Amino acid sequence: MEISRLDKLLEFIKNEPEDEFLKYALATEYLRLNETDKALLYYEDLVNNHPDYTGTYYHLGKLYEALNRKQDAIAIYEQGMKITREKRDNHAFSELQAVYREATGYDEDDDY
Repeated sequence: MEISRLDKLLEFIKNEPEDEFLKYALATEYLRLNETDKALLYYEDLVNNHPDYTGTYYHLGKLYEALNRKQDAIAIYEQGMKITREKRDNHAFSELQAVYREATGYDEDDDY
């Protein structure tokens, strides 16, 4: 019997429970399997315990939006923009800025 991707990731994280890439991979895999509660746990763990893992903010914000938690999404986008700006990660910043503007209804002429 073939071991699933989820089973492999769960096995890996037993050996490296604080590995942010594995947490991110698990969150993404749970989301793919439509297990949003488990995905949410891993994404929220990442922003709380590994705030510099910038890829999390976009996906957590989108998940919040899908769960009709728009204010939480906006707050996560703002937090992500602050961190990506500090890290000078312009690509991640611009992606977060775009979804933030979409979520808040900002015009292109507005500043953030």
